[in-house]
Formats: sequence, C-alpha cells, structure tokens
Amino acid sequence: MNRATLASTLRFVPLLAGLLVACAAPPAVSPPAAGREAPLLRLSPAALGGTLALQQQLVVTANGQTHRLDVLLEADPEVVRLAIFNLGQTVARMEWDGKRLEETRAAWWPAAVRGERILSDLQLVWWPADAVRGALPAGWALSAIPELRQLTDGSEIATVVRYLSPTLVEFDNLRAGYRLRIESIALN
Repeated sequence: MNRATLASTLRFVPLLAGLLVACAAPPAVSPPAAGREAPLLRLSPAALGGTLALQQQLVVTANGQTHRLDVLLEADPEVVRLAIFNLGQTVARMEWDGKRLEETRAAWWPAAVRGERILSDLQLVWWPADAVRGALPAGWALSAIPELRQLTDGSEIATVVRYLSPTLVEFDNLRAGYRLRIESIALN
C-alpha cells in the first residue's frame, strides 16, 4: 500500500472506532433523538475538488466506551481509499470510485459497522459544503462556516462537525450517539 493509500485509510479510523463502540454494546440510554438516520452521501471522488493523503488517529466514544484506531485515507478525482488498523492489524479496507464501494473486512469486524456510513461520514467532514448540500434529500440541510458544520433534519441538529485546528476534527453523530475525534497528519 502506498503512502497516500495509508493516509487515506487513517482518516476514517476514528469513524470506524466510534461505530465499533456503538455496535459493541447496547445503548445505556435511548438515542438523543428519534428522528431519521442521516442520509448516506454518495459523492464522487472528483467532487472533493482535489486530493487527500492523510494518516489519522481516530478516537471513538460511544455508550461510555472509548476506542482508538489508525486510519489511512487517500482520495483523488478517481477514487477514495481507506484502510483501518487496530493494534497493527488491518481491520477494514474500502475503495469508492463514485459508482461502486468495495469493502474487505476482518472476520471479527461487526457487520453493523457499514462501509457506506463510514464513507458518508467522511464525505460530510471533508467534501466541499456545496457538494454535500447538493446531495441532501428534501428536509435536510447543511450549514457551514470554516470552523463548524451542522447537518439538520428540519429544525433538529443530527450531526455536528467541529474543525478545532487544521489537524483536529471532532464529529458528533447526535442521533446515533457516537463521537469521533480525528487527528490527521498530511502525507506527501
């Protein structure tokens, strides 16, 4: 795997870690909101408007548990590649070409951690706000300023993305009840 692919994979690790935690144990309380699940984004790699090559550390918090994952994320106008690692072992790999999502995963990886949700969360964080807005179904909206994005279902906030620094992002899925803290290092 080249550096760019590794970097792309790391970017998604925090999302996956949070999802794993959410799937590992039943929620201690009801989800904060009973609304619809956030729509699944299916933006083309070209809609990113550039390239990404990141190594990421993901800290996922859900149901009172915290997990850490390493992710490599790589995106260019043709494809998005993601690799997720836990304790040095490959947990999952994904490749999205804008038409087809290919996914391989470790046998123990929970089936409830879906590749399409990981891709969608990634696109909500990194793709341009206008591209995200153009893909949202009726009733959903995205407000965005440089430090913050909020995905809303009608008047209810479903997801919040905070850009704390150029290398640190916090992602809160209020409906599903998980938080991701994504620390990124650009790979050349």
